[in-house]
Amino acid sequence: MRQPAIVWFTERLHGPPQFASQTQAGPHSFGSTLTRLIMGLGVLSSVGCRPKPEPAGAVSIVVSGDTGGWIVPCGCTSNQSGGLARRGTFVRSLSRKGAVIVADAGGAVVGTSPYDRAKFEAILAGELQMGLAAHNIGAAEAKLGGDYLRGVQSTLNVPFVSCNVSDAQGQFVAPTHRIVDISGRRIAFVGVLSDSLQIPEAKIQPPGSAVMNLLKSLNGKYDHLIVLAYLPEKELRDFAASLPEADAVIGGPTGQCIAPERIGSRWLASATNKGKFVVSLRIEQHAKSWDGTIDEMTDQIEDDAQQTKNVDAFHRLLADRDFTAQQTSFASMLMGNASDERRIAGSDRCVDCHQSACNVWQTSKHASAWQSLTKTGSQVDAYCQQCHTTGFGLPGGFESVLRSPQRVSVGCEDCHGASAAHVAEPRLRTASYQQASYGCVRCHDRENSPHFSDETYWPRIAHEGTPK
Repeated sequence: MRQPAIVWFTERLHGPPQFASQTQAGPHSFGSTLTRLIMGLGVLSSVGCRPKPEPAGAVSIVVSGDTGGWIVPCGCTSNQSGGLARRGTFVRSLSRKGAVIVADAGGAVVGTSPYDRAKFEAILAGELQMGLAAHNIGAAEAKLGGDYLRGVQSTLNVPFVSCNVSDAQGQFVAPTHRIVDISGRRIAFVGVLSDSLQIPEAKIQPPGSAVMNLLKSLNGKYDHLIVLAYLPEKELRDFAASLPEADAVIGGPTGQCIAPERIGSRWLASATNKGKFVVSLRIEQHAKSWDGTIDEMTDQIEDDAQQTKNVDAFHRLLADRDFTAQQTSFASMLMGNASDERRIAGSDRCVDCHQSACNVWQTSKHASAWQSLTKTGSQVDAYCQQCHTTGFGLPGGFESVLRSPQRVSVGCEDCHGASAAHVAEPRLRTASYQQASYGCVRCHDRENSPHFSDETYWPRIAHEGTPK
């Protein structure tokens, strides 16, 4: 089996992953030979002496979804929600009230680049620390390909689930289900992905028929059924309405979260939007029905120490790998030939002819944008580098921390456009000369600059000779 290109070193950093309970996998099982041997010995020792069923105890299930690569809170301003560190604290707080299971509905990452894969594995490492029982194959995961997913599953012992996604050869990319024995309850997790999503790397069967076919083989083997369904909202609602066998259908991507609501006898909910929210289900001792809430990971939740170590380890990996812009999925739209029309010259080439304008720039926060990253240690993260460097991914622009240190901070060409051609022939205007303010919202968006307004911000950077 081909191993993943980048493998997160969970066991070396944190020890073997700890699960909420012993689990049983579907037909595509995984795990070490030693683990299977130990489980086998446990089965043999119980022959002829079946234990008395444990009384049904209280259980909480925490489901995330559509994390979208946000290992830390969404955005770089204060009061943002999300992040694995807060999720870890939330899970730990529930564990004081009884058993807790963690699951993910899919969409943990965005792209397939080396950078995206490293971040995906870091997110999985954090989920495993929380006691991950099932991680559904969403659209983003499916795009990574069956070989990669099986490699990560084998190496990190990640409990992926998917009963309707196979690779080009027709081999399932993950086990079809997981059954978790916990507090006297057998909870089955099944994963599905919408067949309306076009993914060249995968073959996707219709979710409804895939689940029904699977349930025939699981008859009598579980007490509760949780379906992790990566489906758009209309499909998700129709799917839940057609599946009375489920206790809950939890999914995404739905644009906005769906707080748990009843559809017949089952719960429907969606945890989406960059890891800001989780769906929480709880069943009390001896009870047969669940209650559900949606919980926001606000800044009122303290950071979990173990999850913080995981994020710090990820940042150390980024510093060591020094991913280039070309090794991310963010620079693809910027790539092109290295012609002078697209080549960055550098702000130092502007000073000779535009001294007064450069004086305004040098006293602005743009000129020191890199320092704001170094205060938090996030200068190693390519996602943050996009908006804190000059010409990220463009010829002559920012390539990586070690390869292009002269291109850190927001320079003249981030507003005016690549200027190598203008430097060579001053009569040629830069591409964005007449529209310098139009690019502001590329970085000053709702997540990273929620209070941005053109009327307030533009005067802080405007200078003579630059039309708005």
